[in-house]
Amino acid sequence: MSARRSSGVLLFRRPAGRLEVLLGHPGGPYFARRDEGVWTIPKGQPDDEDDLWVVACREFHEETGHDLERCRVPGRDPIELGSVTLASGKVVHGWAVEGDLDPDAVRSNEFELEWPPRSGQRSTFPEIDRVAWLPPEEARRRSHPAQAAFIDRLEAALGDT
Repeated sequence: MSARRSSGVLLFRRPAGRLEVLLGHPGGPYFARRDEGVWTIPKGQPDDEDDLWVVACREFHEETGHDLERCRVPGRDPIELGSVTLASGKVVHGWAVEGDLDPDAVRSNEFELEWPPRSGQRSTFPEIDRVAWLPPEEARRRSHPAQAAFIDRLEAALGDT
């Protein structure tokens, strides 16, 4: 059995020449009171698709409500950031895309969960409950530890190290 995998997009912008990246905070009760080490790039698992870039674009739309092509700076190609392996063994493939979006306009898809546990009650939660533009140093602190490597790789690719 192959390792679980997912792919996603690290959206970035450079207002006034300073790099900022967009990260999402996971929704649901397990992350409600957690901040550091849990933020993530919008990402998800492939269905039967082999093209991980297509998956990354689809998941960006599902988790932000925004079509990546409409957020993206025209004429700028995605930057392949490689992959990272989470402690769970899941492999996450990432791409960086220069673009912009309003965090207040983000609307994530939702998932259903029995909550409280063993109560028999089902509740609906957003996959991402909020997003924020963060400078690299703050993004590293808030991001899932393995995904901080995506920020390092982006800075290296842009020459911002």
